[in-house]
Amino acid sequence: MAPEQEATSVTDAYEELESRVERLTNITAGAGVLRWDQEVMMPEGGTPARAKQLSTLSSISHEELTDPEMGNLLDELEAADLDEAQSAVVREIRRKYDRATSVPTELVEEISETTANAHPVWTEAKEEDDFETFAPTLETLIEQKREYAEHIDPDADPYAVLFAEYEPYLDLETAERVLERLRDELVPLIEAIGESDVELGGAFDGTFDPETQEELSRDVLDTVGYDWDRGRLDTAPHPFSTGTQFDARVTTRFDEEDLLGSITSTVHEFGHANYTLGLPDEGYGTPLGESRDLTVHESQSRLWENHVGRSEAFWECFLPTAAERFPALDDVSAREAYEAANQVYDDNLIRTEADELTYHMHIIVRFEIERDLISGDLDVEDVPEVWNDKYEEYLGVRPETDAEGCLQDIHWSHGSFGYFPTYSLGSVLAAQLYAAAEDEVGDVDAQVREGAFDELNGWLRENIHRHGATYTTPDLVEKATGEGYTADYFIDYATEKYGRLYDLDEY
Repeated sequence: MAPEQEATSVTDAYEELESRVERLTNITAGAGVLRWDQEVMMPEGGTPARAKQLSTLSSISHEELTDPEMGNLLDELEAADLDEAQSAVVREIRRKYDRATSVPTELVEEISETTANAHPVWTEAKEEDDFETFAPTLETLIEQKREYAEHIDPDADPYAVLFAEYEPYLDLETAERVLERLRDELVPLIEAIGESDVELGGAFDGTFDPETQEELSRDVLDTVGYDWDRGRLDTAPHPFSTGTQFDARVTTRFDEEDLLGSITSTVHEFGHANYTLGLPDEGYGTPLGESRDLTVHESQSRLWENHVGRSEAFWECFLPTAAERFPALDDVSAREAYEAANQVYDDNLIRTEADELTYHMHIIVRFEIERDLISGDLDVEDVPEVWNDKYEEYLGVRPETDAEGCLQDIHWSHGSFGYFPTYSLGSVLAAQLYAAAEDEVGDVDAQVREGAFDELNGWLRENIHRHGATYTTPDLVEKATGEGYTADYFIDYATEKYGRLYDLDEY
């Protein structure tokens, strides 16, 4: 074949691949809107039809992705001379194609329908504080996910296969190593804090009207620069963010006795949506316009929630607005608000309400339990007891109800086994990224204090968001920070911050 003909052939093949992938993206995005609707607005009776709708879309997506012609195009393009962006698209689609072609369409449909039906079952079980109601569904999901993993790689640890669904480029060994280090480093710090004479908190005691809290959540989003033209705020039992760079929605929840919780939750979900909105418009429909998996996604939410939203600078900026909504806060100082936002309390049972340090003990509990469930070393019926035992061991507190214990998270009802470690992996990366941003844009705290977030966000846009999934996670971290992925920055950040807050000489 003449060079000109070969080039034309490659161009045609790549354009055909892009067309197919964009169609696949649109189907997936449409299903995402249906899932958002199910958790936010759908009437309770809509589940049977919604489950069928999502199952059908899941089946169509699977068929589109596993079409033999998709494989032919990938084979042709992998042998061609492509530029960096094109190679990235082919790499990402090949990874998804190889996994998808390993799994029968019937199993994909079954998992989709089970997870759609699982949501109301989990909701009822949590409301009724009855794990036995959810247990059969959980058993089914575990069996389906084991089968799913076996189809993809029968010789691999099934949990490692499932973990790779959410973080394909940092392996399970890396996750285990990071979690072990967090446990080794944070447990002594948490114990030292427990022995400290310093007492924090109290600034947000009282009751706060939920409707006014929602107004304040909108104020928070205005402050940090949420793009309302491409987003919206709603409430959900379990806050989440979803969407595309053209429509990235956030949800939060309100408890009249927990004003701080709604603020940090809103800022957390903003971090997710802000990343999504920062993806390049022109990349929509291909991996170039998609986020780089969950470790990076969680790094964005945890960076905004903790490094920004829990900073003293943020409270110097935002407290006057909060006091306008809630005059009871008039006498609260920014320092008091900062201390309250960073109070460490190991007697908390709820992950989403946990402080920045004990949060990781919550993740470790979930990680260990779901790993044992998938391996078959733990029976579903024993989950509540094992969950409670681990809470007592790691946090010194024992849940009295299933709703406060093993039913508190929605993830297992989604079949999301392997998801939880990315929360801690993302927190670790957040500290590394924040340190790199400070090196380049100067005193970020001073900017936050003035309500100026453009330089920080500009750095994130330039170094993380605009790249989409062009680079693997390790390569993206290396390009953004100049070094490999490491927990060093998080450990240094945590020990310095909390050592000062709690006046710990050894830190």
